[in-house]
Amino acid sequence: MTTQTMTPDLCAPAGDKTDPATLRRAITASALGNATEWFDYGIYAYGVTYISAALFPGDTDEAVLFALATFAISFLVRPLGGLFWGPLGDRIGRKSVLALTILMMAGATFGVGLIPDYAHIGVWAPTLLIVLRMVQGFSTGGEYGGAATFMAEYAPDDRRGFFGSFLEFGTLAGFSLGASLMLFFSLTLGDAAMHDWGWRIPFLIAAPMGLIGTYLRSKMEDTPIFLEECVVEEARQAPGLATLARDHWRPLLVVGGLVVALNVVNYTLLSYMPTYLQRRIGLTTDEALIVPIIGMLFMMLFLPFAGALSDRIGRRAMWRFSLLGLLVGVVPLYLLMGTGLAGAIAGFILLGLLYVPQLATISATFPALFPTSVRFAGFAIAYNVSTSIFGGTAPAIGSGLISRTGDQLMPAYYMIFSCLVGLVALRFMPETAGQSLRGNPFASAGGATG
Repeated sequence: MTTQTMTPDLCAPAGDKTDPATLRRAITASALGNATEWFDYGIYAYGVTYISAALFPGDTDEAVLFALATFAISFLVRPLGGLFWGPLGDRIGRKSVLALTILMMAGATFGVGLIPDYAHIGVWAPTLLIVLRMVQGFSTGGEYGGAATFMAEYAPDDRRGFFGSFLEFGTLAGFSLGASLMLFFSLTLGDAAMHDWGWRIPFLIAAPMGLIGTYLRSKMEDTPIFLEECVVEEARQAPGLATLARDHWRPLLVVGGLVVALNVVNYTLLSYMPTYLQRRIGLTTDEALIVPIIGMLFMMLFLPFAGALSDRIGRRAMWRFSLLGLLVGVVPLYLLMGTGLAGAIAGFILLGLLYVPQLATISATFPALFPTSVRFAGFAIAYNVSTSIFGGTAPAIGSGLISRTGDQLMPAYYMIFSCLVGLVALRFMPETAGQSLRGNPFASAGGATG
């Protein structure tokens, strides 16, 4: 394999210490990209009723199902994005890739707000939506793995959980902002105006978010660990998929299994819940938006505490508590949500708090399972393959299972299945809390990947 040659300025060695101001900028630059990604998910998930009516033909039920399926389509191309952006980020650096992915994400979201409705251009409306969702999915395939890697490589070893939790704070902040904007415009404009043109406004707001994120990322230096690693000539060889599968299959499988639990819960709880509460529980459109917004605000309060706690007691303990708690609590809490608005708020908050120990530790857990030379690629590929199969499809699967069986608890059963998969994967995950990212945790745990 040909050795990649890096320019001297790009590969300048870096020290172990990162000054607080640089660390804050790195956290902000990473979290803003994640916020932009999830802002898109929030406005799509919370505006799916308006999007389906504007851009799809057929009756309401059929159009909503098509819109949810289109949401899932963007996830099917995420592995392609991971395969493209991941190895590129391991060769040319994290920050260069991240500056491009946030711009593409924001541009695709902005474009959705400009699509003429089905009444004017017919089948071209859903076609354009599908194309833009695929662009969004392709760019997201490099965004999350890169942002988590960037964050993890800047953070001190003994506080990686705490600082990494702010990436997920950005996730919920972006999602909450998107949901809040949809709710605000729904309350101020009314149903008729929202269906006519109001649903487009939040999509257009993505443009300035993307430009700000691109600017911030372009001004950052690459991570100290990457700059240190890339002076080692052998470490700059481009990691192909075959190399990853042969030499690093253990972390690929562990991350993939944990992501099944992580993202089935995530997308069922955050993306599908407004549709579920409105169409299956009988809440009004505004009530169905209010419930997750309140729940996410509670989750945001606890994220930094959960991240800091993981630095003390370990990532495995946090994941075990979350998976077992969801396994036991999801059905009773879904039943609670079915009792009305107050029950829905209480049930969502409790589900969200059980999920927080996973969410808060993603950025500290997954990047640490791969060596530096393949960290971006390994994380991006494992994360996005699993997410595309199980995560992005969760809303459509939940809705489809209810339609087929008539059982309103089918999304809860699907979450239980995912948590069982996560517990199996957790059994094989080494503990990485407090350990340097310069090592190979699977090799030190007796399961060398190379």
